[in-house]
Amino acid sequence: MLGSVARGDQEAFEEVYAQLSGPVYGLVLRNLRDAAQAEEVAQEVLVELWRTASRYEPSRRGATSWALTPAHRRAVDRVRTVQAGKEREGRAAAPEPDYDQVSEQAEIRLEHQQVRRCLAGPTDVQRESITLAYYGGYSYREVAELLGVGPAAIKTRMRDGLIRLRDCMGVR
Repeated sequence: MLGSVARGDQEAFEEVYAQLSGPVYGLVLRNLRDAAQAEEVAQEVLVELWRTASRYEPSRRGATSWALTPAHRRAVDRVRTVQAGKEREGRAAAPEPDYDQVSEQAEIRLEHQQVRRCLAGPTDVQRESITLAYYGGYSYREVAELLGVGPAAIKTRMRDGLIRLRDCMGVR
């Protein structure tokens, strides 16, 4: 039958179309899940079959599997094209950040420098207590044990040191 289609026999193509249009459309619809797009892709596939019927080799496979191969390929291509379009639209519609990353990073760097500079303000004992508690993750009791001082003294040192840091940083 496809041999006749390859020679341009329109009636033979009508028979091939009647036999293959359902399976081709069904396969494409399962992949696309959109009837309008499935009809479009199925039509493209059937036109391709009309043009390439001379390439069909009945000894290699049946006409249905020969027709379903390009149908599946085109359906997958359409799914990928639609997905890529949605991703492009999503990226284009994504709002621009409300801030300037470069200036934010510069501000953070300046704040870090200010904190380092201000850490020189408290006494050595205050700085050591604050460092152990905030950067080391120790509790008041653990800091007191590490430094061999009572918990009340550590709390006072830390409070006084934090007040100096706050004043240096200009925080109120």
